[in-house]
Amino acid sequence: MHDPAAPRPMIARAPARPLLGEARVPGDKSISHRALMFGALAVGTTEITGLLEGEDVLRTAAAMRALGAQVENLGGGRWRVAGRGIGGLVEPADVLDMGNSGTAARLLCGLLAGHPIFAVMTGDASLRKRPMRRVTEPLSATGARFATREGGRLPLAVEGAVDPLPLDYRVPVPSAQVKSALLLAGLCARGITRVVEPEATRDHTENMLRHFGAEVSVAPEGRGRVVELIGQPELVAAPVVVPGDPSSAAFPAVAATLVPGSEVVLRGVGMNKLRAGMFATLAEMGADITRIGERVEGGEKVADLRVRAAALRGIEVPAERAPSMIDEYPILAVAAAAASGTTRMRGLKELRVKESDRLSATAALLVANGVRVEVEGDDLVVHGAGGMPAGGGSVVTHMDHRIAMSALVLGLASRAPVRVDDAAFIETSFPGFASLLNGMVGNGGPGGPIGAA
Repeated sequence: MHDPAAPRPMIARAPARPLLGEARVPGDKSISHRALMFGALAVGTTEITGLLEGEDVLRTAAAMRALGAQVENLGGGRWRVAGRGIGGLVEPADVLDMGNSGTAARLLCGLLAGHPIFAVMTGDASLRKRPMRRVTEPLSATGARFATREGGRLPLAVEGAVDPLPLDYRVPVPSAQVKSALLLAGLCARGITRVVEPEATRDHTENMLRHFGAEVSVAPEGRGRVVELIGQPELVAAPVVVPGDPSSAAFPAVAATLVPGSEVVLRGVGMNKLRAGMFATLAEMGADITRIGERVEGGEKVADLRVRAAALRGIEVPAERAPSMIDEYPILAVAAAAASGTTRMRGLKELRVKESDRLSATAALLVANGVRVEVEGDDLVVHGAGGMPAGGGSVVTHMDHRIAMSALVLGLASRAPVRVDDAAFIETSFPGFASLLNGMVGNGGPGGPIGAA
């Protein structure tokens, strides 16, 4: 595990050759978290293939072990989870440390709320700054009790409900994490848990609930949806194939788009329509991305993506697209920096409560590298260079892996190298990020375009 006291500065420069070849990006982080959690709640043994083995997901695996599930790493992304059944988790002997993962922490709040056990959760310095009230307040209606630091922040103590009540809750701001936490709590409650979301967010939880045998209904309501779950089902172990993470695939896709002469194929990327907003946006900007061999694996749509270098143009990205690409705005901003014209990204309020104030951090990343940017309310406006941005800046990552990766991709497409103060946290979501991109330019070793500063 990374020692936050030992930062790992890195630098990226324009490669001498284009990006070529094919690669498989790490498994989808959202699905990996959920596969481990649902495996722990199921009866029987769940076999998982393609699990993301980044630090965030390993924290979830450790938490499931601490709660009584048998979790075994078989190697090569293959894992086995022997579950305890709904309501069968046991009280952990020690504090649950969720590292840098807000997804794991918020989902775990829901999972713990439905079990009559006491637990304490913490995280690293970044996660301890992030608000948990958005999940603890609605979850308190189940009968669970939460105690947090001021501002609803970690460390957090939870005393789960002995006889949890079902919830009927309208989510005020689109959030798959909040929705998922409420549904996890609803698994242990008698009756129907009902969650109304104002805009449709990623539906991996609903897909996986059905995959494990729960009864879930989804109905449209305006731009959003109403999700209903019948409580206290018997979840039955089922194999899970984790597709490549579309959020991770966005980084090599943008790199290949911006580095002249590049052509890469990214294998087995998840194409869930509620996660594919980034690729729709890149296509509108003129990117050359082709889906090959579209298929369904484990209830999720998957395709291989062929990406060729292309000139981009600025566009307006509507606010309603944000839930389908909320994690991709920093790397989209890098693409916009090299585009011709202005790109306006609307409705990015949710970015202010990510690992960092990601909206401000994204703007600062670009400004440090000679790109003209404005933040207007919750909108980000990027004035593209119509080619290679100036670069040459040093970026403060604020312990945010997506800011670090976005800055390094910008370095590949800039006239001068780009430095980041700490790239260690990239391993939380994209193990082997630098070596994958270096390998695409024919140099996977320390002499590649991305290396230690």
